[in-house]
Amino acid sequence: MGLFYFCKMFSNVAFIVNPFSAKKNYHTFLNQLKQKVKQPLVYISESISGTDDFIQAHWEKVDIFVAIGGDGTISTVAKNIINTDKILAIFPAGSGNGFSNETRFSKNLDDLLEKIKRKHHREIDTFTVNDKLSINVSGTGFDGKVVKEFEKTSRGFANYIKVSIRTFFKYKPIKIRFLDDKFQRYNGKYLMMSIANTRQFGNNAYIAPNASKSDGLVELVLVKKFPIYYAPFFAFRMFTKKLKADSYLTYLSVSDIEFEVDKPHWHIDGEYNRISSPIVMKVQPKSLRVLV
Repeated sequence: MGLFYFCKMFSNVAFIVNPFSAKKNYHTFLNQLKQKVKQPLVYISESISGTDDFIQAHWEKVDIFVAIGGDGTISTVAKNIINTDKILAIFPAGSGNGFSNETRFSKNLDDLLEKIKRKHHREIDTFTVNDKLSINVSGTGFDGKVVKEFEKTSRGFANYIKVSIRTFFKYKPIKIRFLDDKFQRYNGKYLMMSIANTRQFGNNAYIAPNASKSDGLVELVLVKKFPIYYAPFFAFRMFTKKLKADSYLTYLSVSDIEFEVDKPHWHIDGEYNRISSPIVMKVQPKSLRVLV
């Protein structure tokens, strides 16, 4: 009876693995999973469309979809289940793991399976940028360009820092023009703009320390190009959760906003995108169920 109950407990769970972000680590995960769960439903994804098809094919019998990968993988799974009663769970296996850090998922399989057994969840916000779903932090300008260049490397935190430094010295600020009168005083040139549903990009880099993923708002973070001597202060504050508004940094709490930007380089949850202006950003309050 106990074994039957244990097997039944995980019969409504699907594990979706991104082998490109998880790389060789996913073999270890699968071996451990198969030791703990009898005949788990596992899908090794090779494309976004493949993941979409798998989720739809197993929609009726699966209640919890587990994303094994980075923020991009998690976002791919999330866009299929927002505004439904399906639940997202995560085993972090990316380079930054910002969203999994913010939702308190660790690289401990036993902890994940215990959460699945309890099946407790909370509803969190998501947002869209011209109808592209984001669950964590997205942005344009410098960080969008960095992500584009970073994707040409073998990834890893060290490569991210190298690309960031190299890009900083040659990157020209973007021009932003807000279409709502009440925000037009913020029109101008910026190093970057981040839209933060949670506090961090990943790797514990907290771009918006006061952001909440369940308040119906995002933090719009406007960063002006700063002199090189300010960079260590900016980095120190970002990694110690102490960033705050100053002469180079502006925070706006918004539920929706429209603006134009003169460059198309964006990242959506750490994945490079080209998005043309005008930009329409909208929060979708409590649209995603996440395991806790």
